[in-house]
Amino acid sequence: MPHRVTARAKSFSSQPSIAQKLKDDPVDPKNAQGSVTCVYQSHIGGYWRNVTVIWRKNMMNHCLTISVDSVENEDHQTCKIDLKPWHFWAKKGYKTFEVDGHQLEAYWDLRSAKFSGSPEPFKDFYVALIAEEEVVLLLGDYKKKAYKRTKSRPALVDALLFYKKEHVFGKKSFSTRAKFENNKKESDIVVESSTSGPRDPEMWISIDGIVLIHIKNLQWKFRGNQTVLVNEQHVQVFWDVHSWLFCEPGSTHGLFIFKPGVSELESDRDGSSVGGDSDCSDHTKYYSTLSHSRASPFCLFLCAWKIE
Repeated sequence: MPHRVTARAKSFSSQPSIAQKLKDDPVDPKNAQGSVTCVYQSHIGGYWRNVTVIWRKNMMNHCLTISVDSVENEDHQTCKIDLKPWHFWAKKGYKTFEVDGHQLEAYWDLRSAKFSGSPEPFKDFYVALIAEEEVVLLLGDYKKKAYKRTKSRPALVDALLFYKKEHVFGKKSFSTRAKFENNKKESDIVVESSTSGPRDPEMWISIDGIVLIHIKNLQWKFRGNQTVLVNEQHVQVFWDVHSWLFCEPGSTHGLFIFKPGVSELESDRDGSSVGGDSDCSDHTKYYSTLSHSRASPFCLFLCAWKIE
């Protein structure tokens, strides 16, 4: 189906800068609100559209937001679902909303959902988005239950996750999960650091329990990149932890980027690279570097906030 392939390719080329999305998503470290943002490409109403799914959680609230972009203007329509712990009934439900005259239906069942320190569940749940009796986006592992409840058919082409960003809070350790290749299991990613004490600062980045990157003398190598091998697949890892060492504690985050594929740039051959001055917020150069990759469109951003 060439129309579908061409339309999706064009939609990727017209996406706003991911670096700009990072800047446009403010987080208040005082509230320690963890969040996970996933952007999918889904075929809705004859067009490939961005579907943004955001999970947020703090001490008082837990919510899920689904936004679908319009192709007629720069607007988008949003469906918000509150998952407050004392409102058990809200963990299963149904809502409708419209985008460009097309009615969409959102179904969810999170009553048995399992969480592991993240606002996003990792099993025993489903979230389904329906358009014209077709499941255009399906999250979670309760797929049979989702199809049975929605009485809708699977999409001809699955939605594609191409961008994930997670804000995590901690003192020394930060973790997340990501799937670097379709039809493969998710990998566990852990970043650990030692930035205080008599010894020189160090940092470790492990994937699936294996330390793949160990940075000594972090005060000189606070910004760099390295390509590692995960399940026989190359993954580029970029980091910038200037804020951990030289900015006011908790004022901003360290940034980690994980991108499948091999970079064509010479900087990858050098392994770790040392940066100069930083304003603790400019990520444009990272996205510019990633655009030269021979890789899938997926990219994971981990924003790690150190809480003292």
